Order: sequence, then structure tokens, then C-alpha cells
Amino acid sequence: MAGRRRWSTEEILDTAAEMLRTSDADSFSVRKLATVLGTDSSSLYRHFRSKTELLRAVADRILLAAMDGHRPEGDWKQRITSLALRLREAFGQQPQLAAVWGRYASGGAGSRLVMEEALQALRASGLPDEEIPARYHRLAVLIAALIASEAGVSTITSEEYEQGMELFRVAVLGADPERFPALTHFARDVRPLGADRRAAFEEILAAQLAHIEASIGSPSTETA
Repeated sequence: MAGRRRWSTEEILDTAAEMLRTSDADSFSVRKLATVLGTDSSSLYRHFRSKTELLRAVADRILLAAMDGHRPEGDWKQRITSLALRLREAFGQQPQLAAVWGRYASGGAGSRLVMEEALQALRASGLPDEEIPARYHRLAVLIAALIASEAGVSTITSEEYEQGMELFRVAVLGADPERFPALTHFARDVRPLGADRRAAFEEILAAQLAHIEASIGSPSTETA
């Protein structure tokens, strides 16, 4: 009787990534992955000690793909902007994994490449070394949050999107002017959360970079 096939780490990650294209991290399980592969969970735990470790590895592959062929160009702000947009594009192709990255982070080679580029760019900005870790952390949180938020919107169906738009119009245009005077005033100009995400992404990131730039060389640099 032939034994069960031995799956490589890369094959396991390929299958997990494919499953996560259509399901979220909460519904994903090592048991389900094992079923798809035609094996048992114990065989997968030889490669990964837990579901979390597996999810981190899958997310790290997205970071590796994003950094493939990357060559730093421009000043420090251009480098960070380019890095952020590469990550946005990579996770945009697999939006379910954006939430995985935002929740579980990653500690693999892809994560190290991203961290190295961001830290090098911040060092090139002229910030004192002692301030760079805090600045890096806030940038990382901002970028991950923006990417995860955008990915969440992109995973809804067209029907769900239209329902959401209708609810938005009702909530905004139908607001009681006495109770919600500001909302009533701006009702025809307020845009739904899913509108023009790329421009919002770039503007929010640019504002954070401008905030960092303004602090460089000031007598009492604030990291808040």
C-alpha cells in the first residue's frame, strides 16, 4: 500500500494561499488545509508549529513577491512611497492575505527586506538614529492599516457594494438636519469609504511623511 504523499513547505504554502483567496483567516484551519492536500494535520505540523505560524509564512511570501526586483530610487520620501505602493499592489492581488498580514505580521525574509528598506530610507532622511524605530513603527502601522482597509472593501461582491452604496445614500441624504446639521450641510459632497482609495492612500501617506520631514532638525523633535 502506497504511503501518503509528502508535501513540501512551498507546496503547502501555495495551497494555503489559494485557499485564502476565497476565505478569511478565521475560517481557515490547518485541518481544512490538510483535507485539501489529502493528508492529516499532523503531517503539516512538521512544517509549521501552529496555524498562526503558517499564516505568517503565507503573508511573508506576499512581501517577498513585492520586494522582488525592487531597486531603491529617489529621496527618502520617494523610497518609502514606492515601498508602500508595492505592498499595496501585491496585497491588492490577494486581498484576503492583507488582513492576515495586518493581524499576524510576519517574521520571514520578506518582512526583513521591507523593514530594511524602510529603515534605510528613514536613516537617509536625516532623522537621529534614536527616533527612527518609533517613526518606522508608526509608518508600518499606518501602511498595514490602509492596505488592510482597502483590501477589505475589495473583497465584497458587486451586489454587496451596491447595497452598501444605497445604505450610504440613505444614511447621508436622509439625515435629520436638526440632529445632524454638519452631515446635512456636506451631504452631497461626502464620499463613501470605498471611493477613490488610491488617492486617499497616497495623500494620507504623504501627510505622514511631511510630518516626519517637518520634525527633522527642529530643536525638540516630537515622535508623537
